[in-house]
Amino acid sequence: MSFDPISAAFMLGKTAIEKIWPDPTKRAEEMRKLEELKQKGDLAQLNAHVQLMLAQINVNAQEAKHKSVFVAGWRPFIGWVGGIALAYQFVLYPLLLWVWSILEVNAVIPKGIVPPPVMDSGALWTIITGMLGIAGMRSYDKGKGTSKDSLKSE
Repeated sequence: MSFDPISAAFMLGKTAIEKIWPDPTKRAEEMRKLEELKQKGDLAQLNAHVQLMLAQINVNAQEAKHKSVFVAGWRPFIGWVGGIALAYQFVLYPLLLWVWSILEVNAVIPKGIVPPPVMDSGALWTIITGMLGIAGMRSYDKGKGTSKDSLKSE
């Protein structure tokens, strides 16, 4: 029995695809790409594609099992930062300006001192809407029953 590196890389890639993509449509699309690479016979490109998928599986697994909130919790952290930024921008900052004006009129804050600047909301909206889009895609997957909470076979 001879060792065929292209077939071995293909089988490894197939296993990785089955673990990464639970959605049958996405899995079929990735399998088609892998088949094309196999048919071309480009071992280096096929191997690079497989290694990239395996590396992502490893990164995801390491992040998910880490006990530190600073490693496993970076996605929720971004959500909290976005929520706090929205609260500051649209709730706290208007209240701050209102209180600032009252304190300025009552001479608690000397005239000429300016309140803190407002944040640039353009970048904030880009981040928040992107996160909401990803969360919406996740909810859609859960609704269709194609969502997976782990990479383990069930």
